[in-house]
Amino acid sequence: MKTLVRFFAGRNARPMSRDKADTLLLLLACFLVLAPHAVHLPLWVTGIGAILLFWRGWITFRGNRLPSRWLLLPLAALAMGGIYLNFKTLLGQDAGVAMLTLLLIFKLLEMHAKRDLFVVVFLGFFLILANFLYTQNIATALLMIAAIVTMLTAQLSFQYTGTVPSLARRFRSGALIVALAAPLTVVLFLLFPRIQGPLWGLPSDANAGRTGLSDQMSPGNIAKLAMSQDIAFRAQFSDAVPPNSALYWRGIVLDRFDGKTWTHYQTQHRTHRPMRYDEQHTAGTLTAQGNPLHYRITQEPGSRPWLFALDMPQAAPQLPDNPVRLTQDMQLLARRPIDARVRYDVVSTPRYMLQPELAKAELQPWLALPSGYNPRTLQFAAKLRRSVAGDAERIATVLAFFRDNKYGFRYTLEPPLLGRNGIDEFLFVTRAGFCEHYAGAFTVIMRAMGIPARVVTGYQGGEINPVDGFMTVRQSDAHAWAEVWLPQRGWVRVDPTAAVSPARIERSVAIAPTTEPMLGGLINFNTGRDSWIAALRFRWDALDNGWNQWVLNYTPERQKNLLQSLGFGNIGWQTMALLMCVAGAIVTLIIAVPLLAGRRRDNDPVEALYASLRRRMERRGFPHSPHEGPRTYARRLLNGPALTPVMQEALQHFLSLYEQTRYGHPALSQPDTLSQLKTLLNQIR
Repeated sequence: MKTLVRFFAGRNARPMSRDKADTLLLLLACFLVLAPHAVHLPLWVTGIGAILLFWRGWITFRGNRLPSRWLLLPLAALAMGGIYLNFKTLLGQDAGVAMLTLLLIFKLLEMHAKRDLFVVVFLGFFLILANFLYTQNIATALLMIAAIVTMLTAQLSFQYTGTVPSLARRFRSGALIVALAAPLTVVLFLLFPRIQGPLWGLPSDANAGRTGLSDQMSPGNIAKLAMSQDIAFRAQFSDAVPPNSALYWRGIVLDRFDGKTWTHYQTQHRTHRPMRYDEQHTAGTLTAQGNPLHYRITQEPGSRPWLFALDMPQAAPQLPDNPVRLTQDMQLLARRPIDARVRYDVVSTPRYMLQPELAKAELQPWLALPSGYNPRTLQFAAKLRRSVAGDAERIATVLAFFRDNKYGFRYTLEPPLLGRNGIDEFLFVTRAGFCEHYAGAFTVIMRAMGIPARVVTGYQGGEINPVDGFMTVRQSDAHAWAEVWLPQRGWVRVDPTAAVSPARIERSVAIAPTTEPMLGGLINFNTGRDSWIAALRFRWDALDNGWNQWVLNYTPERQKNLLQSLGFGNIGWQTMALLMCVAGAIVTLIIAVPLLAGRRRDNDPVEALYASLRRRMERRGFPHSPHEGPRTYARRLLNGPALTPVMQEALQHFLSLYEQTRYGHPALSQPDTLSQLKTLLNQIR
């Protein structure tokens, strides 16, 4: 650090002045505020901001003059013009944050008065809030707390006159301010009347694209998700966790194929309408077999209307102000897209019979194939239909075809590109693909053989966190499988990927310890499930999940449940606001009383003895004037006739010792000094 300071300051470096130190501390605070914004700002804004911030630091180190306004004004105008060209507006979240970022840095380059400092500080606090418009995880919260403490410390540093405390003491003061505000913040968080929907969100950004499953599937779509470690949702089971081979999280049903892409299409041939839960048992649509599974899902926002549940959900869960329905093909669809983290309870039955009573006319949409596509596949299916009797036997034959090593099918995340007849090329040429290749090809073969079939996309598997017991399902667990309709059995799940790569389905059951080479292979770190790295990751995931569950997912419904558990019943927002004010006043009083008492206790003991002397002299008719120092006060007291010679001698000695202690060599830490002052004070009676 010293070398860096010498480099910037030059060979003849002198001790850094207070103005330089305070300005550098302010620049550090601004850096902590602006650094997280670099992730979502345009690259040119981040680059210009970094250059200008470095320029401001260089000016401070070298002691150069700040640039003139005639230089800054054109630069600021060009920057604002660039923002307008980039975003086509100066309003909105992204454009506004980019503009405020550059304005903050330009303001640092023209700080001439204390009011400029306040502008910088206020802009910094506003941009701290703006960080939560993009991410609200616990890491962002901790970084913003550090930024707030640093910003407060910089603000305090500029306010001191005369002697300035050490940097450590100033940081402690900034941290103390934040700590004192924390209890009142908790009260406001718990009791402030909450609105439904995300607190940190703007309507114009509610439908921003996010990673997740799409409502269509073509070769390569799901393979891209396999590279993402983003969390799709978490699940907490009330009962025993099912084996990994049973963890099929149902999402979107795709029933229309145009030769390349699978989509969900409600055809006009279907005579049935969307099914309600109260119709399931009366219509005989879903027959549960075996014990149901009870669990709770915390789903991340995805700007899509569907929810996820294990095959098969028995009923549609309830979301506040966003009704959810269970469709005939067992999709959970909300009325509006899921733009905020939601939590819902589901009951699923792992063993079931689904729609075994469908008529032949109702099955036609799941037999449709586009004309003029994949002739070799159609010939292959026709041959199997002639040579193999029975739908179940035909399904087993196709799975055996995928499983047979002599055909060379393999599971890969980087399959070759396919042309117009993609199913033909996959089955008879490349024979390498991801789950969507196998599910799509299997469904086409089934339909070509006269077996109703469709594709289902969702997630398969999950990882249990041993710290908190939650199962985490990531985007990398995205999966596609098939469903076929069989007489007397209804819709049956068939996963052709399991025939080719059983490890894909069973991979989370027991993860074997692995080693990762580091430093050129000299050191191997165990990264298996039982390694310290995995333990650290599990603890962090549990902490992050707790943050999501108890802080970010504190909805109006949970606030209502909290108040009811405290015995307040169903109260309106007016009563809640009154309760918040009362609780806030009590918390403020609890914090203020010890502070005031501590301030009295923390008085200088020498000053306390001097104050006691002044009170005694005031009772004798010699009040102390505010402008009087100890020496002037002593001369006036010694000239008074009300003191005996013994008292005058003790008084003279007391004030002389006080003057020497306070303005001469410090002796506060010497017990004999305080003892002498107390003895002399006792003699002055």
